[in-house]
Amino acid sequence: MKAFLVLENGIVMEGVSFGAETSSLGEVVFNTSMAGYQEILTDPSYEGQMINLTYPMIGNYGINPDDMESDRIHASGLIVKEYVSRPSNFQSKETLSDFLIRFGIPGIQGIDTRRLTRIIRNSGAMSGGIFVADAYSESFLEKVKAAPSMVGADLAKAVSTKEQYKFGDHAKNKYELAVYDFGVKRNILKLLDSAGFNVHVFPAETKVESLLSENFDAYFLSNGPGDPEPLSYAIDAAKTIMKEKKPLFGICLGHQIIGLALGKKTTKLKFGHRGGNHPVRNEETKKIEITSQNHGFHVLEDSDKDTPTTRINLFDNTVAGLKKTGQPVMAVQYHPEASPGPHDSAYHFQEFYEMVDKTIKG
Repeated sequence: MKAFLVLENGIVMEGVSFGAETSSLGEVVFNTSMAGYQEILTDPSYEGQMINLTYPMIGNYGINPDDMESDRIHASGLIVKEYVSRPSNFQSKETLSDFLIRFGIPGIQGIDTRRLTRIIRNSGAMSGGIFVADAYSESFLEKVKAAPSMVGADLAKAVSTKEQYKFGDHAKNKYELAVYDFGVKRNILKLLDSAGFNVHVFPAETKVESLLSENFDAYFLSNGPGDPEPLSYAIDAAKTIMKEKKPLFGICLGHQIIGLALGKKTTKLKFGHRGGNHPVRNEETKKIEITSQNHGFHVLEDSDKDTPTTRINLFDNTVAGLKKTGQPVMAVQYHPEASPGPHDSAYHFQEFYEMVDKTIKG
């Protein structure tokens, strides 16, 4: 079947469908990772987005259950140059095409993904749609232009767990950790468990007072999709946790929530940071880490000496890390758990554990 990628600026690209034969809308973004398409598709931070993968050949190692970052695909569409229909990997259980079809997500191949990336870089991330049809229709562009904006959208509630649950082996670990799930990836939970925490996961809108009454040793704000500013419930929770001087760690959306709770401002990036090759400088040690990133919003730099910037993204000098002087608070804009991506910054989970240990022991 033919498929059409339609952008809100009127550009139309024709390709071939290789996913579900359905139409879908979303914000069109690009990811520069060379591998990890399954982890990318199942990352809840991609809720409401169509992913343009810059690596030209996709699907060659298939799909396997171990690489799921959640229980479903969260991206609203996949855009590739060349789809490989016969994967070669001993772990593969199904093709990428069957995977997309199983979750009702369209995929389009035969697209000049480099040209599409340049369009997004020049014009910014924009609404788009994948339409599976025999011929192009003007109604496609009308639907794209009517799509809701990512700005002002609270998508965390849509992807968060509905019920609290425990994760990992609670028999061997020391400290009790409350995780706010705004779209948490499974590998984050795995690494928190490995670091020594008894992980308890809670819905995004859980009242912080109920968690404080259970006397958790520490708190974690997860990654997630969309604009952080509408998440007043999460910002208020972060303020309360910091007021109580409880250890707090935030990743990606969690980093932005902590930034807002500290009185900083956030705004939307032109085309976002998405990929596994983003250099970040540690402002305290001046060491460089190559990081995995996936976000469309960021915290704005300011001159507050009590909430210094601890990391800088060297691509555009945006804030990539924060702390609060004199309090057990740490936040990073990138993904130290990777999946996919480099593992340069995986030490943050042990660093968090040591911060908790030091706080509790006094």
